[in-house]
Amino acid sequence: RSYCLVHSAEYLDFAEFEETVKVFAKECKIKGKSLPKTADVSLRDSKAIPIQKDLLRAFDNGEQKAFFQLWEEHISSSVRDNEPVAQKLEFYLHVHFATYLLKHSVGKPDKLELEERISRFKAYLETKGAALSQTTEFLPFYALPFVPNPMVHPSFKELFQDSWTLDLRTRLEKFLCLTLKASQTPRLLTLFKENGQCNKETLQHLHQQLVESEHRTMIYLKRFNKMQADYHNLIGVTAELVDSLEATVNGKMITPEYLQSVCVRLFSNQMRQSVAQSIDFTRPGTASTMLRASLAPVKKQDVPLLPSLDYEKLKKDLLTGNDRLKAFLLQALRWRLTTSYPGEQRDTVLQAYISNDLLDCYSKCQRSVLKLLQSKSEVVRQYMARLINAFASLAEGRLYLSQNPVLLQMLEERLKTEDKDSLTWENVLGALQKFSLRRALQSAMIKDGLIFWLADVLADTDSLSDYTLEYSVALFMNLCLRSAGKKMCARIADRVLKVLSDLLGHENHEIQPYVNGALYSILAIPSVREEARAMGMEEILRCFLKEGNAEMIRQIEFIIKQLYSEPLNDNIVSDDEEEEEDEEEDHDIMEADLDKDEVLQPQLGELTGEKLLTTEYLGIMTHTPKTKRKLFPSVHQSIDEPLQRPVTPGYHRTAYPT
Repeated sequence: RSYCLVHSAEYLDFAEFEETVKVFAKECKIKGKSLPKTADVSLRDSKAIPIQKDLLRAFDNGEQKAFFQLWEEHISSSVRDNEPVAQKLEFYLHVHFATYLLKHSVGKPDKLELEERISRFKAYLETKGAALSQTTEFLPFYALPFVPNPMVHPSFKELFQDSWTLDLRTRLEKFLCLTLKASQTPRLLTLFKENGQCNKETLQHLHQQLVESEHRTMIYLKRFNKMQADYHNLIGVTAELVDSLEATVNGKMITPEYLQSVCVRLFSNQMRQSVAQSIDFTRPGTASTMLRASLAPVKKQDVPLLPSLDYEKLKKDLLTGNDRLKAFLLQALRWRLTTSYPGEQRDTVLQAYISNDLLDCYSKCQRSVLKLLQSKSEVVRQYMARLINAFASLAEGRLYLSQNPVLLQMLEERLKTEDKDSLTWENVLGALQKFSLRRALQSAMIKDGLIFWLADVLADTDSLSDYTLEYSVALFMNLCLRSAGKKMCARIADRVLKVLSDLLGHENHEIQPYVNGALYSILAIPSVREEARAMGMEEILRCFLKEGNAEMIRQIEFIIKQLYSEPLNDNIVSDDEEEEEDEEEDHDIMEADLDKDEVLQPQLGELTGEKLLTTEYLGIMTHTPKTKRKLFPSVHQSIDEPLQRPVTPGYHRTAYPT
């Protein structure tokens, strides 16, 4: 209590509430709380005078250690570290003490003491003084410790004139007069200021934690959605198995085909959906009915639609905003797509992007959002590539992107320009691989010679990540499935066969189905078969018959059979005249890689993600239900055969577990 009373009186005196101080002191006296006269202004000023004298005396006598001890004790760190005037003055004070012996010694200065002073000055330059190294005014002094005789050096001649020292002393005296008086700030005010600074740092730390928590929430939401889907699948299969047990009790046999269908459902959500169109899994049975009934509340869970956005303002800022804003907007738009719940919520987000032509795929204007792919900013290019890759992950998104004939050329250009270890390159490759699910885009990529480029890239896989390797091989296979692609491979048959035979033994087993598919496909050409037999392809393939799993062994057996197949004629039947489809298989998959390794981190006060969109770009609610374009259901071939239809790795891993 006594502490609080003293510092309250100190503050009132500081703020010159003279009458209030008298009343406060009188009331304290009545209550038996005597106040020491520490708050008297003259006393406060009298404390500053000796300190100032001691500092000036140390300056005049060259007592460096004593000076800086007093300096650090009586000049607050907030002034020394944050005030430019104090920082500059402190720099020149260090110069003064470093050269003091040279200016005031009679005869030759003491060598050891001079070296010690120069050493201290050098240490200061390398630590606290480094902050001023970019200022032209101070730059010459960073060479001072290394000049043998600075007294005769033209750059330092001014230092050794009496006027320089006198001017510095005057500046020091003025600074001390103002600072020491101000430094007698009441303790209450000091506590308030320090707490304010602390609060600012705490707020910044909490803001960073909030951003990280929001990002983790997105990841956990994705995982929850996956777990919920798996849970539904598992309960459904459990219900079927309970029915099967009831049937066996009644003497009914369970067929192997039925068991196989149950296994398929257990491991493949996409396969279950396609089979469900032709087979009714609903069977009579009390237990299964009860299990399915227990799922009803979960299945009917409503997923809210996300707020509508002002796309006109969004596109304007994407075109004219600064690079940091552009990157944050691209990130937020991607997150809205990747973290939305599969089904109506995600479909609504995508349809809003498409109907508002977010990426200018329908536009013929020179200034297009797609041009961000060619931005000078590496971060903007990367985040644009990520967004395009997210669009390409959905069949409707691929259809939308395919409307712009220039986009494919831009992606191919980026693929050949960006560093192979960059996330921009990775996402461009991912987008092109998903583009290869569409026949028209396949044809264009084959015509552009992408097969030759891929053959070169896959010849050296050491520089490729697992993602880029997998998507490179899958893209190569998809292009090889076309007759034009096979003919391209035939032109460099020796190179292609060498690359594919090397990839057969790669440690990343995820690529095996695509290697097998590409090999099986190009061996349909007689000249490629001849080249393969000449290089001993059969022996290479038989080596892997001993090591692979059952599915891979059967696929390799198909390839060996293809190696010795007899052609009906010398010319492979062309599929280029086949009708170009307006539709494709429903390959919708959002890989976790789309949101990995975010390089963009917000600073204090910056909005990101959904908060940025709903705070700055909220639009009028325009959501209207739209029937999703009817897509071909995925056609599933036997896992014994090499792949003979275009696929994308994210989808294939789920539909065809290796």
